[in-house]
Amino acid sequence: MTSRPEFDTVLDAVRRAFVGGDGVPAATAVRALGPAEVRAVLGDHVARAVTDRAVLADLVPGEEITQAVAVAADGGERGALVYSTEHVGEAPSAVAAAIEAATAGLAATVRRLRGEAAVVDALHSTGRELTAQLDIDRIVQDATDAATKATGAAFGAFFYNLVDELGESYTLYTISGVPREAFARFPMPRNTEVFGPTFDGAGTVRSPDITKDPRFGKNAPHHGMPEGHLPVCSYLAVSVISPTSGEVLGGFFFGHPEPDRFTARHEYLAEGIAAYSAIALDNARLYERERTLATELSRSMLPVAPPTPGLDVFTRYVPAATGSKVGGDWFDVLRLPSGATAFVIGDVVGHGVTAATVMGQVRTAVRSYALLELPPSEVLRNVSELAAGLFGESFVTCFYAVHRPADGTLAYANAGHLPAILIRPGEPPEQIGEALAQPLGVGSVFPQRTAGFPVGADLVLYTDGLVESRTRDLTLGIEWLLAGIPGLLAAADLETAWDKLVDELTRGRHDDDIAVIHVHHRGEDTP
Repeated sequence: MTSRPEFDTVLDAVRRAFVGGDGVPAATAVRALGPAEVRAVLGDHVARAVTDRAVLADLVPGEEITQAVAVAADGGERGALVYSTEHVGEAPSAVAAAIEAATAGLAATVRRLRGEAAVVDALHSTGRELTAQLDIDRIVQDATDAATKATGAAFGAFFYNLVDELGESYTLYTISGVPREAFARFPMPRNTEVFGPTFDGAGTVRSPDITKDPRFGKNAPHHGMPEGHLPVCSYLAVSVISPTSGEVLGGFFFGHPEPDRFTARHEYLAEGIAAYSAIALDNARLYERERTLATELSRSMLPVAPPTPGLDVFTRYVPAATGSKVGGDWFDVLRLPSGATAFVIGDVVGHGVTAATVMGQVRTAVRSYALLELPPSEVLRNVSELAAGLFGESFVTCFYAVHRPADGTLAYANAGHLPAILIRPGEPPEQIGEALAQPLGVGSVFPQRTAGFPVGADLVLYTDGLVESRTRDLTLGIEWLLAGIPGLLAAADLETAWDKLVDELTRGRHDDDIAVIHVHHRGEDTP
């Protein structure tokens, strides 16, 4: 409120007021006050005499103080206590009162500005929380709770529109301040004269007593509030309008049983939260559309594993449960003309629709070269050259393996992907193909290796969404996967066992796609 020189001048004036009955200046001392002490001693005052002995003993222990005056500066961020232990007249109290009177208008202005700043800060804080969300259900409930609290409403509701996969619009709502059951038996509000301006986006409606509004009670069958409705006198309704399309996304409705409870400030807060809610809903709907498109695109490109003589093949694709990392993982199982079977698993670097599109192109390329019966190293080399020319900055990891039943071997090559897990009867799980070459689109040489794949052996291929997360290191995730393999092999139902292991490894919060191929060599079929 005052600069340092001005504050020093005020302190000098206060100290000069400490005089004895004979007019002789009394000895004084000054004790600096921090923000918390200023609030405790002065409250909203700028200056005042301090007479509470307990407070003085706290501030200046061990002194017998006769007179003390506290003065605030910088809007209460600092202050000082001027005191004396000598006999002093009433002048210090009079000076404190004079300072308080002279600065009362300024202090009131500061308090008002602080109050307004607090409102703006609270609104922006709510806005940040809302716009950081991508879950529509959470956005609408958080927004309803925040707006109901900010307006002081007895209850609040947010009616909002969604569009289903068939393009049909439907309305949902959230409630705050009262149990949802309080409105469960009432129909959705219609576009009546009271509700119309909100659903049409015509403007905010604020009424001290909605039951006396000329628009109220004109519609059958209730001609007002239905029987059993919570009492509403004060009424406030605000449209939620998309800032990008201008579409009305929904509306906030607030009620209170007492009249004239909503002020211009409440209206301002509700409109501010509605604006942030609209941004958050726009973001969430855009994210949901892209995520759905990427997921459906990915699923449409993933094959159903064909029946394979002598092999039991289990596959699983799980889109990301959180975040926006969907669209880049894939697997493939191919019967080759020679009778061999190729197993492919890969991951496009990047996410969303672009990654899903690149994945589809790479998958097609791998299939084409595989059906030519090229060795794994040549399949990956050809696809890498193609990827480097087609996909710009994108690159792809891929593990490619071919089982040849004639000699019971597994030939494989790896382009920057995680190692596969090979489990042969009586032996511990072994990681194969680790760090053989760079990803597709980057590497040019892909060394090929061969391993025995006898009857009773298992092969597991997977993508990093299974073993890596924001809270878990990749190496630890692989260790956990290896530890879970024996349980898979002993399970009577492999599908159920894999679902359980995926849930254990990710805790249901995987933020990336997961693709898995599990191959069990049960023995070659006989005619």
